[in-house]
Amino acid sequence: MSDTKYNGWTNYETWRVNLEMIDGSDWHCRIDDHGQTPEPYELGQAIKEWAEEWIEESSPEGLARDYALAFLQNVNWREIAGHLIADYAEQE
Repeated sequence: MSDTKYNGWTNYETWRVNLEMIDGSDWHCRIDDHGQTPEPYELGQAIKEWAEEWIEESSPEGLARDYALAFLQNVNWREIAGHLIADYAEQE
């Protein structure tokens, strides 16, 4: 089995989505909305839904949109969420 890690992330898709869509965004302010840190799975699912909606709303129907949505299927959303939670904890 080959190693698919990319720049320390699970894979290229996870690294790229974090870099292009998440890094520098306002997700940190959403982590402590209810006075407690969310579970990585729950936050990951929220990020995934946001990313899918963003692509669907900003892209016309067609092949490119379909490829973009397919690209998201390989993202490790829990890893991105865990990274955001850890960054938030460091800043607090």
